[in-house]
Amino acid sequence: MAVGTHGESFMETDPPSSRTARRGGPPPAASGPGLDGLVQVANKIRDAVESVIEGKPAVVRLALTVLLAEGHLLIEDVPGVGKTMLAKALARSVDCSVRRVQFTPDLLPSDITGVSAYNQEMREFEFKPGPVFANIVVGDEINRASPKTQSALLECMEERQVTVDGTTYELEPPFMVISTQNPVEMEGTYPLPEAQRDRFTARISMGYPDPAAEMEMLDTHGQASPLDRLSPVAHASDVRDLIEVVRRQHVSQAVRQYAIDLVGATRGHPELRLGASPRATLHLVRAARAYAALDDRDYVVPDDVQDLAVPVLAHRLLPTAEAQVDRRRPEQVVTDLVKRLPVPSPGK
Repeated sequence: MAVGTHGESFMETDPPSSRTARRGGPPPAASGPGLDGLVQVANKIRDAVESVIEGKPAVVRLALTVLLAEGHLLIEDVPGVGKTMLAKALARSVDCSVRRVQFTPDLLPSDITGVSAYNQEMREFEFKPGPVFANIVVGDEINRASPKTQSALLECMEERQVTVDGTTYELEPPFMVISTQNPVEMEGTYPLPEAQRDRFTARISMGYPDPAAEMEMLDTHGQASPLDRLSPVAHASDVRDLIEVVRRQHVSQAVRQYAIDLVGATRGHPELRLGASPRATLHLVRAARAYAALDDRDYVVPDDVQDLAVPVLAHRLLPTAEAQVDRRRPEQVVTDLVKRLPVPSPGK
C-alpha cells in the first residue's frame, strides 16, 4: 500500500515552507485557515455527529469527506438503521440553513425549487424560494418521488443554481444534498435515473450496529433523542474556508493517472453494461483531496483513491444481466479492479 513510507514519494517537488516542507505539499495560501485549522474544525463536527450515530466512525468520516469535497451524499440502507439521523446530525452540527424534504409520489418540482406567485399588492409576480435554497438539503426517501420531481434536483446539484420561469437563481455555498432511500421496499418507488445517481459524489450504507453500539444506543436514545442536545460546532463560513483548503490539496500526476485508469477500467468491463463517467473521475479526485486532509495530509496518495473507490464509483455502475444472475454486485467489481490494477510506483 502507498501510505506510510511510500506516502512522501507522491509529494513531488513543490516550493518548501516551514510547514509544508515536512509534508511535501504545496504551500498554503496567505490567507484563510491552514490544514491544522481544517483538522480541528472537522474533528469537532465529527465528534458532534458521532455523539448521535453510535459505532459508525467510517460512515461519519465519509459523510464529512463528501461535505468538504463539495459533493452530495446518497445514504442507502434498510429502514431503522439511522439514515435520516445521520443526515440530520451532520446538518445540525453546522450553523447554517437546513431544509428537510419528505419525498412523496404527489410532490411537484415547484415544491422543491420554488414558484413564482402573483403579488396582488405589487401587481407583479414574486418568486417564493423552495427548500432547495438552503446550505444543506435533506431529502428523505428520494426514490418515492416521481422522476419529474427528482429531475428538479439535477440543475442545483451540478451547477449550484436553480432556473424558474426563465430566471436563474444562484445557491449560496456551501451547498449539499443528503438523500436517503430504502433499497428493499420497492413498491411505490421510482428508481433513481442514471443522470441523478451520477450527481451523488458517494453512496454509503449504514449497516447494522454491533451489539455494544446498540446497547449504547439504548442508553442514549432511550429517554430523549440526542439530536435535541446537539448544538452547532461550526459555521457555514467555516465550511467555506475548509473547502478552500481542500481545493489546495496536492494531487500528483501519478495519482491522477491512477484515478483515470481505475475509472476507465469500469467502462470496458465485461460484467458492466455502463461504466463510470468522467464526472466520476472528478468526484473521486475531489473526495480523495478531502479524505487526505482529514488525515492531516496536504497531498493525496493512492490509498485515498482505493479507500473511496467503492463508495464513489459503485452506485454509478450498471451490471449486465449475466452478472445479476450470478449475483455479482458493482461493489465487487470495483473491489476486484482495485486489487488488480497496479498501484503507481513511488517517485513517479
